[in-house]
Amino acid sequence: MDVDWEAYGWERLADGVGRRRLPGWDATVGLVLGSRGVLLYDTGSSLAEGAELRTQIKGLTGGRRVTHIALGHPHFDHVFGTAAFAGAEVFGAVGSDQLLSRARDREALRTDAVRHGLDPVAAAEAADVLVAPRHVVSGEWTLDLGDRQVLLANVGPGHTGHDLALCAPGSREVVFCGDLVEESGEPQAGPDAVPSRWPDALDRLLSLGGEQAAYVPGHGAVVDSAFVRGQRDELARRFGVA
Repeated sequence: MDVDWEAYGWERLADGVGRRRLPGWDATVGLVLGSRGVLLYDTGSSLAEGAELRTQIKGLTGGRRVTHIALGHPHFDHVFGTAAFAGAEVFGAVGSDQLLSRARDREALRTDAVRHGLDPVAAAEAADVLVAPRHVVSGEWTLDLGDRQVLLANVGPGHTGHDLALCAPGSREVVFCGDLVEESGEPQAGPDAVPSRWPDALDRLLSLGGEQAAYVPGHGAVVDSAFVRGQRDELARRFGVA
């Protein structure tokens, strides 16, 4: 089907593949359309943002609903909108299911969201109904969306202990990297980062996408393989990794 991505504030990346940079924290969400499935990569920073995305996606697709969700990593600005997509099959890197199910980790996400400026009521509401992945990816998982297959790859740890990339093949290979790659600022290494493994994670991203792929960072503009390789080398120097 023809999709007017720009009319809804989205950016077309390839046939049936697009993304939107969300306001606030400039987090990216991605969308991959197949004949029998609609996959959303990340869900926004609140239930309201998730609901807005749901409405936009219905408009983009002529009323279709999101059938699959892939969570790039368990930070509030990427997962707090998941509950807005009832009935979707949710995928995450192995271990993210346990993290997003534990009360203490939900509370930590709520606290982090408020610290970064999310309204406390919105943060509490999202944390209370936070959806943990039902399907966990320890290596690679191919999803059949009908006329299109996409690859979920557990390429971490790096930015967190649970980093999941999405590769969408087509006329132009598109790799959704999550916060393993950032273009709008220096990659953020919080207390849950695994710096010694981060460069290896970027090597795996490059092996998945190849030289000609479009790489979609968690924050910022779409980049190429040279940018990812440069960021990999910067992280290796920053953390003293060979």
